[in-house]
Formats: sequence, C-alpha cells, structure tokens
Amino acid sequence: MMPEDSDFQAFYLREIGVHTPLMAQSKQSTVDDVVKEKPVLSPTDVLSQIKSEDDLQKTHQGTLQKSVQVSTVIATAGTKAASMPSPLQELAMQAVTCRGCQLAEQRNNVVFGTGNPEADIVFIGEAPGRDEDLKGEPFVGRSGKLLDRMLVSLGMDRSQVYIMNTVKCRPPNNRDPKPEEVEACGKWFDAQLKTVAPKLICLLGRVAAQTVLETDVPLATMRKKWHEYHGIPVLVMYHPAYLLRSPQQKSQAWRDLCTLRQRYHS
Repeated sequence: MMPEDSDFQAFYLREIGVHTPLMAQSKQSTVDDVVKEKPVLSPTDVLSQIKSEDDLQKTHQGTLQKSVQVSTVIATAGTKAASMPSPLQELAMQAVTCRGCQLAEQRNNVVFGTGNPEADIVFIGEAPGRDEDLKGEPFVGRSGKLLDRMLVSLGMDRSQVYIMNTVKCRPPNNRDPKPEEVEACGKWFDAQLKTVAPKLICLLGRVAAQTVLETDVPLATMRKKWHEYHGIPVLVMYHPAYLLRSPQQKSQAWRDLCTLRQRYHS
C-alpha cells in the first residue's frame, strides 16, 4: 500500500457509505494528500459541492419526449451547444436515427454518452437501463449516484471523464445485449472511442468487459490486471449496480480505483 493510500481509502469508503475502523484512525485528509500529482479541492470543499440525496434524485429523474430527443442526445454527447456541432455531436445526431437492430423498436431515447469529449479516462458499461432509457443519459439512478461518488473519491466528476455503454439502446427487461445488437452498435462505439481518444478505459462489469475484450473469461480473472483495446490500456472493475447488491465488494472496488489512480498519474 502506498503511504497516502490509507487516507485515500478512508475518503473513498466514506464517500460510498462504508464505515471501518480505519476511518476512525485516519485523520481527515485532503484530496491534495490523496492525489498529490494534481492540486484539487479538499474533501470539505468537494463534499460541499456534492448534491444532496434529494437534489441528486431530482437530477436523475424525469422523462424526455421523443420530439426533443435529438437535442437531448446532443447535450449529453459531451459538449456545450455551439453554432457548428462537434464531431461527437454529429455522431450523436446520426445515432438518433439508427434502426440497426431490434432494440430501436422499443427505446424511448438513444443513450449515446456524456461527459468531457476530450477526457483522459472513459468509463464503459454494458447497456442502458430503465432510468437511462427515460433520461437519455448513461449511469443515472442509484448506480449512477454511486459512480458519481467513486469519481469524487478520485477528485473528479462527470465533467472530467467520459461515460458510455457498449450499446446505445435499452435491452428488454435489462437483459444482456445480444451479439447481433453489439455488432450493430459497433460502428457507434468505435467512432465514439476514436473521437474521444482516451488515455485509459475502465470497463464496468462482466458484460462490458467480455464484450469489449471479446472474451468469456470470468470477471474475477479479468480484474487486478491491465488489458489493452486498440492500444489503449484497459482496467476492469465491478459495475456500480453489482456493488449496490454486494456492498461487501466495495473494498475490492477501492483497490481497483487505486490501480486506476496510480496509472493515471504515472
């Protein structure tokens, strides 16, 4: 364990709602102590900017009418509105019209992506769920809140990373995407990653990891090591939804975040 990791662990565990004896022993650290390579806000400053549970719930609620779907996808593609659409916005506008697989028949919204279009780190999940389909943005609801807290523990937020899924439309009953659906969405996925051009990729969950890395290796085997996708270093982590169901694994997620943090600042 690195010298500063005890403070980082205490802050991370506090963020995601885990209380341990380590936290009682650890002094209140600053994010500057946790991520020394880049000056950031102290935990007090960061936490003061975190929205309350009610505010977060309001942020992640609401449905979008199909008549405004194009503007919604553009807004969540990762850049502010401009007179000339960015390459990522152009991709988002094209994806709205996609009818490449059966998932298009029942979707409410194309869930393209959100965050910084020039991010160094891209987080990738498997597919939109019910909340994502209604809002048109990846990782909302309870799993999205947990991902937000994990980012805060790294001294980051959604404006500093990019978040997307392997497919852009919700599979019925939240089932795993079928191979033909992944293939149909592949052109959007590849173009999206090529446009963002991240330095690191973080795959969230078994389905995303097996899909992107094209393997059937179990998640437990893929964790704790670096992989590669088109020359980009890839780390596999637990999906936030799984961590909500299995909170005892949050300490393992902390170790994964340590690995990601060390690689990012190396």
